[in-house]
Amino acid sequence: MREYLPLLIAGAMIGVVATILIIVFLCIKDRKEAFGFERHMKDSEIIRRIGKYAKKYWKRYILIFFLMILAASSEVLSPLIVGNIEKIVKDRFELSELFIRVGAYVVVVLVSLGCSYLQALQLTKIGQMILTEIREDLFTHIESLSHDQLHHIPVGTLVTREANDTNAISTIFTNILVNLIKNCFIVFGILGAMFMINYALTLVVLCFVPFIVLFTVIFRNFARRSFRQVKDATTGMNIFLQENLSGIKITQIFNNEQKKLGEFRECNKKLEKARSSQLIVFAVFRPIVYMLYITSVLFLLYIGAKGYIKDESFMGLVITSEIVVSFYMYLQKFFNPIQNLADIFHQLQSAFASAEKILSVMDMEPTIKNCEDPYAPEHIRGEIEFKNVWFAYDKEDWILKDVSFHVNPKETVAFVGATGAGKTTILSLVCRDYDIQKGEILVDGVDVRKYDMHVLRKHFGQMLQDVFLFAGTIKSNIVLREESFTDEEVWEACRYVNADSFIEKLPGKLEEEVRERGNNFSAGQRQLLSFARTIIHKPDVMILDEATANIDTETEQLIQNSLEKMMNIGTMLIVAHRLSTIQHADKIIVINHGEIIEEGNHFELLEKRGAYYELYRLQYEEQDEAAGK
Repeated sequence: MREYLPLLIAGAMIGVVATILIIVFLCIKDRKEAFGFERHMKDSEIIRRIGKYAKKYWKRYILIFFLMILAASSEVLSPLIVGNIEKIVKDRFELSELFIRVGAYVVVVLVSLGCSYLQALQLTKIGQMILTEIREDLFTHIESLSHDQLHHIPVGTLVTREANDTNAISTIFTNILVNLIKNCFIVFGILGAMFMINYALTLVVLCFVPFIVLFTVIFRNFARRSFRQVKDATTGMNIFLQENLSGIKITQIFNNEQKKLGEFRECNKKLEKARSSQLIVFAVFRPIVYMLYITSVLFLLYIGAKGYIKDESFMGLVITSEIVVSFYMYLQKFFNPIQNLADIFHQLQSAFASAEKILSVMDMEPTIKNCEDPYAPEHIRGEIEFKNVWFAYDKEDWILKDVSFHVNPKETVAFVGATGAGKTTILSLVCRDYDIQKGEILVDGVDVRKYDMHVLRKHFGQMLQDVFLFAGTIKSNIVLREESFTDEEVWEACRYVNADSFIEKLPGKLEEEVRERGNNFSAGQRQLLSFARTIIHKPDVMILDEATANIDTETEQLIQNSLEKMMNIGTMLIVAHRLSTIQHADKIIVINHGEIIEEGNHFELLEKRGAYYELYRLQYEEQDEAAGK
């Protein structure tokens, strides 16, 4: 019994470590709520849903698995060949037989290397194709979400999903699953070879397997939690950077750098803490697996050397030197895949955490969708009617209350009122950016919910106060859609809105570079480009939402002529604080707290001496005071 005391001590130490880990795991498991655990998809559900992207490449995967088996076979065969070499050297040394065994070993290694290279090449190609498809599907789905849904999701979150999380998912198809199968094949192949050589020593090795399984299960739960924390912290960092880098001018203007630095440090510390937690998990798991490997080697050397030196058998089987050599190599190759499982689980948990984030976006059903067999006319006349419309962004906090009005084809109608009265909301509802709760909105006598959304919006040209320009050229920002326009058509649109006056002075003219958000152009120039962008597509209905707010008086005068021309193109809906912009409108609708209180043309409303009259009087008194100063 005393002879086996070292083995008993080593076994007791492993048992103590296992007990400590189980206790910690159970304590953490009971405190899920305290640690902020959330309910997430099962791994099987994630694999099922993202697995559809790999189905079309099943033939390539068959080839990859065949190459993988050939590559993994060398792990099983090489210890047998080395053990055989040991036997030749020990028993009857013949150089010719040694060359044959060494040559066989070299062939096995070369075949393994060649198969590994071809496997990696195929996986890289498939991974990139799958990654491209996932990104396109996610981007298409994000585009389908309604304005309301997009307002509730920070841009930084969507950027993280599209750019970072999709990369993590692609590793499932390029490395994780194949390596997981390969390592399982190696483990079972090595166990089979070890049983064939000496089942008694193999049973000793198998005593460590339950501990390996136990540690892996515990590690998996800790790893998944740590990866979720890292993903959440990374998303929070991206959201902070997206917002604060976009608004850095405001930070500098108000001398708020130190406060923002403090907020950034908090985000940074949160990410640092999450990554530290992740590193601790792996710093514990890998040494534990390595401890099991070293202990199994000590068991082998102790039992094998004891039996070999004293010429004793173990469980009725003789242990020879070639068996010890082969088993030593097998143990290394047996535990290497298990240690690699730590890296595989590292990638797998990262991919699953990313997949959960992406699928949560993909599971968002667009709140604005086409009906069955939607109406898709080639053109619309531009007749618009609101019938007892009620609308609220949030539950029953009504923005519009029982609003009714009628706009005839090619009529120009302006909406005026205080900020928050509901003017911009009316324009958004006409294009079906949101759906109303009560009433009807008709375009050419057809409910907007029966239209094909994309066709409906194609017939509307919107010119907003905050103009968004994409990085590219002036021409690409004016053309925007897929239709091809000649340079002459683009210039014609620019001349129509007097944008040619500043474009002609630029070195590149229509090919002049537009930087991010058009920050190399003034607000007035961006607005003129927006006008040209709308005119060139010849919309049936034009919407101007404070479109002249950022234009100086001189530029506004130039645009007045353009507006008069545009009034003849089609129906026009205008929201403007500058009443001078809307004096020639066919109809002016005054809104207050979501209700229409006055309606008529400029002169009719002035004669009524009501709310419009007061707005007009106050505005011109302010202008007179400003002129007097």
